[in-house]
Amino acid sequence: MKKPIIKNLSFHLMIMPAFVLVFIYSYIPMIGSLMAFQNYRPSNGFLGFFTSPWVGLENFRHFFSLDATKQVLYNTVYISFMKMVLTILVPVTISILLNELRHVAFKRVVQTFVYLPNFMSWVILTGIMVDILSPSDGIVNRAIFFLTGNTVPFLTSSRVFPYTLVVSDVWQRFGFQTIVYIAAITGIDPALYEAARMDGAGYFKQAWHITLPGMTPIIILMSLLQLGNLLNAGFDQVFNLINPAVQSTGEILDTYVYRLGIVDARYSFATAVGLFKSMVSITLVSLSYWLAYKIANYRIF
Repeated sequence: MKKPIIKNLSFHLMIMPAFVLVFIYSYIPMIGSLMAFQNYRPSNGFLGFFTSPWVGLENFRHFFSLDATKQVLYNTVYISFMKMVLTILVPVTISILLNELRHVAFKRVVQTFVYLPNFMSWVILTGIMVDILSPSDGIVNRAIFFLTGNTVPFLTSSRVFPYTLVVSDVWQRFGFQTIVYIAAITGIDPALYEAARMDGAGYFKQAWHITLPGMTPIIILMSLLQLGNLLNAGFDQVFNLINPAVQSTGEILDTYVYRLGIVDARYSFATAVGLFKSMVSITLVSLSYWLAYKIANYRIF
C-alpha cells in the first residue's frame, strides 16, 4: 500500500483541498445517520441526537413491511437499469456513426449539439420537455397526431412515464459518453482500417470487426463503473417531472426519502431509508471498482 501512495503523492496532495471540503460538508453531517436508529424529536434541535429515544432497527423493519417499499424499489431498479443499458448502447452507436463522417466541420457541429444538453440542469430541461411533450400543442404530440390521429400523455400516464424518464435522461447524458467512446476510437491503429479496405471490407464490416472490438475495453469499463448507480435513478430529473398521476410508477428511493423527510417530517424513518440506500450503493460501488480492476485493470491511482 505504501508504494502506490508514495509514487502518487503529488496526486493525493492535489485532491487534499477537495477532500477537506468533502470531510466538512459530507462526512461530519453523517452524524445525522443516528436518527435512523431513534425516534428523533426535532424540537430539541441538535441535542435531539442525544436525547431522542432509541428504537434500534424498528425504522428499518417498518420500511420493509410497507407495501410501497416493493414498488419504490422496483421503480428505482427498473428505471435505473434501463438508463444504464441505453447509456451504453446509444453513445456507442452514435460514436461509431460519427467516426464514419468524413466532413470534419459537420462532425464537430454534431458533437457540440449532442453534448449541449449535458450542461443544462433538469429545471431547464423540464420546462423544455413540458413544452415539447404537451398533449395539446407540443411539437412531439403534434407529429404523433398527424401520423396516428392520437396523442400520448408522456408526463401524465403512469404506463408511459418511466420510459419518458429513461429517454429524456439518455438524451441529456449520451453526449458526454459519446465523446469518451470517440476518444477510444481515435486510439485504434489506422493501419487496421487500411488493411481492411485493401481486403475489400466496407464501412459496416470495418465498424463491426475493427471499431467495435477496439472499443470493447472502454465499454466494459464504463459498464462496470455504472454498476454502483443501480439505486440512483436520478433525483433531479424525477423530482422535477413527477406528479401525483404518475407517482405509482415514477416514485424512486430518492424522491421517497424527500417526501418522507421534508414533506411528511418523518425524519427518523426517512433517514433509515436513505441509510439503507447508501449502504447498498457503497457495496455496489466497491464491487464495481473491484470488477473494473480485475477485468479491465482500472484503478483510480
